Amino acid sequence: MPRRQRTTRSLAALLLLAALGWLVRSFDLEPLDPRTTAPDRAAAARSIPGPESDAGSDRIARAFDQRESGFMVTVEGRVERRLADDRDGSRHQRFLLRLANGHTLLVAHNIDLAERVPVEHGDRLRLRGQYEWNERGGVLHWTHHDPDGRHPGGWIERAGRRFE
Repeated sequence: MPRRQRTTRSLAALLLLAALGWLVRSFDLEPLDPRTTAPDRAAAARSIPGPESDAGSDRIARAFDQRESGFMVTVEGRVERRLADDRDGSRHQRFLLRLANGHTLLVAHNIDLAERVPVEHGDRLRLRGQYEWNERGGVLHWTHHDPDGRHPGGWIERAGRRFE
Protein backbone atom coordinates (compact mmCIF):
# COMPACT_ATOMS: atom_id res chain seq x y z
CA MET A 1 0.00 0.00 0.00
CA PRO A 2 1.40 3.45 -0.88
CA ARG A 3 2.74 5.50 2.02
CA ARG A 4 0.31 8.35 1.38
CA GLN A 5 -2.68 5.99 1.59
CA ARG A 6 -1.39 4.50 4.88
CA THR A 7 -0.87 8.00 6.28
CA THR A 8 -4.38 9.03 5.23
CA ARG A 9 -5.93 5.94 6.85
CA SER A 10 -3.92 6.44 10.04
CA LEU A 11 -5.02 10.06 10.21
CA ALA A 12 -8.66 9.05 9.64
CA ALA A 13 -8.44 6.47 12.44
CA LEU A 14 -6.97 9.04 14.84
CA LEU A 15 -9.67 11.56 13.96
CA LEU A 16 -12.36 8.93 14.57
CA LEU A 17 -10.91 8.13 18.00
CA ALA A 18 -10.70 11.82 18.86
CA ALA A 19 -14.32 12.33 17.77
CA LEU A 20 -15.47 9.36 19.86
CA GLY A 21 -13.64 10.76 22.89
CA TRP A 22 -15.20 14.18 22.34
CA LEU A 23 -18.68 12.67 22.04
CA VAL A 24 -18.30 10.72 25.26
CA ARG A 25 -17.12 13.83 27.11
CA SER A 26 -19.87 16.01 25.63
CA PHE A 27 -22.63 13.93 27.24
CA ASP A 28 -22.91 14.05 31.00
CA LEU A 29 -24.00 10.42 31.27
CA GLU A 30 -21.97 8.80 34.03
CA PRO A 31 -19.97 9.88 37.08
CA LEU A 32 -16.22 10.14 36.61
CA ASP A 33 -15.51 6.80 38.34
CA PRO A 34 -17.82 4.31 36.63
CA ARG A 35 -16.99 1.59 39.15
CA THR A 36 -18.94 3.43 41.86
CA THR A 37 -22.30 3.46 40.08
CA ALA A 38 -23.47 -0.15 40.63
CA PRO A 39 -25.87 -0.22 43.59
CA ASP A 40 -25.28 -3.93 44.18
CA ARG A 41 -21.96 -5.15 42.79
CA ALA A 42 -22.42 -8.67 44.13
CA ALA A 43 -25.72 -9.06 42.26
CA ALA A 44 -24.16 -7.62 39.10
CA ALA A 45 -21.25 -10.04 39.29
CA ARG A 46 -23.57 -13.02 39.85
CA SER A 47 -25.73 -12.09 36.87
CA ILE A 48 -22.91 -12.55 34.34
CA PRO A 49 -20.83 -15.61 35.18
CA GLY A 50 -17.86 -16.96 33.29
CA PRO A 51 -14.08 -16.71 33.44
CA GLU A 52 -13.77 -14.94 30.08
CA SER A 53 -16.18 -12.17 31.11
CA ASP A 54 -14.44 -11.81 34.47
CA ALA A 55 -11.03 -11.62 32.79
CA GLY A 56 -12.29 -9.01 30.30
CA SER A 57 -13.94 -6.97 33.06
CA ASP A 58 -10.77 -7.12 35.13
CA ARG A 59 -8.65 -6.11 32.10
CA ILE A 60 -10.92 -3.09 31.50
CA ALA A 61 -10.74 -2.07 35.17
CA ARG A 62 -6.92 -2.23 35.11
CA ALA A 63 -6.78 -0.32 31.83
CA PHE A 64 -9.11 2.35 33.20
CA ASP A 65 -6.94 2.78 36.32
CA GLN A 66 -3.76 2.94 34.23
CA ARG A 67 -5.21 4.96 31.33
CA GLU A 68 -4.37 2.25 28.78
CA SER A 69 -5.88 2.05 25.31
CA GLY A 70 -5.73 0.20 22.05
CA PHE A 71 -6.18 -3.47 22.95
CA MET A 72 -8.77 -6.02 21.90
CA VAL A 73 -10.85 -7.52 24.71
CA THR A 74 -13.86 -9.82 25.11
CA VAL A 75 -16.42 -8.80 27.75
CA GLU A 76 -19.94 -9.58 28.84
CA GLY A 77 -22.42 -7.14 30.30
CA ARG A 78 -25.90 -5.74 30.35
CA VAL A 79 -27.18 -2.79 28.36
CA GLU A 80 -27.48 0.07 30.82
CA ARG A 81 -28.77 2.71 28.42
CA ARG A 82 -29.37 3.11 24.69
CA LEU A 83 -28.08 6.35 23.21
CA ALA A 84 -28.74 8.22 19.99
CA ASP A 85 -26.69 7.12 17.00
CA ASP A 86 -23.57 9.07 16.16
CA ARG A 87 -24.23 10.22 12.59
CA ASP A 88 -21.07 12.30 12.03
CA GLY A 89 -18.80 10.52 9.56
CA SER A 90 -19.21 6.76 9.84
CA ARG A 91 -22.49 6.03 11.59
CA HIS A 92 -22.23 4.34 14.99
CA GLN A 93 -24.91 2.72 17.14
CA ARG A 94 -24.16 3.72 20.73
CA PHE A 95 -25.13 2.30 24.10
CA LEU A 96 -23.74 2.03 27.62
CA LEU A 97 -22.76 -1.42 28.85
CA ARG A 98 -22.40 -2.39 32.51
CA LEU A 99 -19.81 -5.10 33.11
CA ALA A 100 -19.93 -7.77 35.82
CA ASN A 101 -17.63 -5.72 38.06
CA GLY A 102 -19.91 -2.66 37.85
CA HIS A 103 -17.73 -0.72 35.39
CA THR A 104 -19.59 1.01 32.55
CA LEU A 105 -18.32 1.79 29.08
CA LEU A 106 -19.64 3.26 25.89
CA VAL A 107 -20.03 0.85 22.98
CA ALA A 108 -19.69 2.48 19.54
CA HIS A 109 -20.73 -0.11 16.92
CA ASN A 110 -20.12 0.94 13.30
CA ILE A 111 -23.43 0.44 11.47
CA ASP A 112 -21.92 1.42 8.12
CA LEU A 113 -19.85 -1.79 8.30
CA ALA A 114 -22.07 -4.09 10.37
CA GLU A 115 -25.73 -4.72 11.03
CA ARG A 116 -27.40 -2.78 13.85
CA VAL A 117 -27.80 -4.88 17.00
CA PRO A 118 -31.38 -4.83 18.36
CA VAL A 119 -30.51 -3.95 21.97
CA GLU A 120 -32.83 -2.96 24.79
CA HIS A 121 -32.16 -1.85 28.35
CA GLY A 122 -31.18 -4.91 30.41
CA ASP A 123 -30.16 -7.10 27.45
CA ARG A 124 -27.21 -9.36 28.17
CA LEU A 125 -24.46 -9.12 25.54
CA ARG A 126 -21.09 -10.63 24.85
CA LEU A 127 -18.73 -8.40 22.85
CA ARG A 128 -15.27 -8.31 21.38
CA GLY A 129 -13.79 -4.96 20.46
CA GLN A 130 -10.98 -2.49 20.98
CA TYR A 131 -10.89 -0.55 24.26
CA GLU A 132 -9.98 3.14 24.30
CA TRP A 133 -9.58 4.93 27.63
CA ASN A 134 -11.43 8.09 28.61
CA GLU A 135 -12.37 9.57 32.00
CA ARG A 136 -15.96 8.31 31.71
CA GLY A 137 -15.03 4.63 31.65
CA GLY A 138 -13.82 4.13 28.11
CA VAL A 139 -15.13 3.26 24.67
CA LEU A 140 -15.35 -0.16 23.06
CA HIS A 141 -15.21 0.08 19.27
CA TRP A 142 -14.11 -2.16 16.37
CA THR A 143 -17.05 -4.42 17.30
CA HIS A 144 -17.27 -5.43 13.64
CA HIS A 145 -15.16 -7.04 10.93
CA ASP A 146 -12.45 -5.12 9.11
CA PRO A 147 -13.36 -5.08 5.40
CA ASP A 148 -9.67 -4.55 4.55
CA GLY A 149 -8.53 -7.45 6.76
CA ARG A 150 -5.81 -5.45 8.52
CA HIS A 151 -7.38 -5.08 11.99
CA PRO A 152 -8.55 -7.92 14.24
CA GLY A 153 -12.29 -8.28 13.87
CA GLY A 154 -14.74 -7.73 16.67
CA TRP A 155 -18.37 -8.73 17.18
CA ILE A 156 -21.41 -8.45 19.42
CA GLU A 157 -23.46 -11.49 20.47
CA ARG A 158 -27.05 -11.10 21.61
CA ALA A 159 -29.37 -14.03 22.34
CA GLY A 160 -27.11 -16.49 20.52
CA ARG A 161 -26.77 -14.37 17.37
CA ARG A 162 -23.46 -12.80 16.37
CA PHE A 163 -23.32 -9.37 14.68
CA GLU A 164 -20.01 -8.62 12.98
